[in-house]
Formats: sequence, structure tokens, C-alpha cells
Amino acid sequence: MADAFADLQTRDGADDLGHAEWLGLLVDREAAHRSTKRYQSRMRAAKLRHVGAAIEDVDYRAPRKLDRDLFRRLADGEWIEKRQNLIVTGPCGVGKTWLACALGQKACRDGRSVLYHRLPRLTEGGAGVDRPSRDQKKRRTLGQVGAAGGAGSGPPAGPHFRPALKR
Repeated sequence: MADAFADLQTRDGADDLGHAEWLGLLVDREAAHRSTKRYQSRMRAAKLRHVGAAIEDVDYRAPRKLDRDLFRRLADGEWIEKRQNLIVTGPCGVGKTWLACALGQKACRDGRSVLYHRLPRLTEGGAGVDRPSRDQKKRRTLGQVGAAGGAGSGPPAGPHFRPALKR
């Protein structure tokens, strides 16, 4: 808030503002700053592979048979409110990881916590059966986040979205 105060003080027309206007501007700046910090924290915790992925940048013309209506419903986040998780499957190179990261980034923008993992890391072989304490920690973490998503190779018909890891 001190930075906002100093910035406002040096601007032209600052002398014309009343006390209530000054206070309003300071509170607005502080609220925006805190919101940005929370978003940045959620994005760091999500560990998305493609942090620049955004649902607004999805190319529906790409030959990957992406169902536009289904993807938009997923972007709305209702599945997160229902405490469901998501696994994106499809052939190599269709953009499963990017799409999962775009959904994760949107969830972070909506104020939800996200955790991204590649599918082999979530299965027994990738998680490391010889490290049970690490598996327990991972399960606890998955139980605390609002949305968990993953991407992995699957059937060759295009990316498919399905609920996974039901509790």
C-alpha cells in the first residue's frame, strides 16, 4: 500500500483528489495487488508445464477432433465444483498437455487451486512403489486441491476428457 501511496502522490492531479478518493484508490490498488499475488501463488503451486496456455488461445480448427461445447463446459469449472478430476487422453501430438494446462490456468484465474501431473506420475509405476511416504503425501495433496488434471497417451481418436480419480 505504501508503494501505491507513493505512486499516487507523484501523479498529476493528485492534489485535486479528496480524502475519500485517495482512500478508494489505495484500497483498490491493494485489493488488485493481493489478488494478483494469490493468482501467482496458485499458478506456482499448480506446476503447469505450459504456464502460457489459455483457453482463449485454443485453436478449434486444428485437426484433433476437439468438441468445442465440451471444452467450454470444462472451462466453466462445474466439474471442479463437483469435486471431480480430469484426465485428458488421445494420440501423441494433439496438444493434450497444452489443453490440460489451459484448463488449469483458467481454474487458477477463477480462484481455484490446481495440481497438474502427467499420468505416469499418478499411476503406481510412475509414483514409485518403493517410496510409500511420497505416495501418501501425493494423495494428501490431491485431496486438498480443487482440481487435479493430467495428460497421457490414449486411444487414437483425438483428445478425450473424462472424470478420473473419483473419491
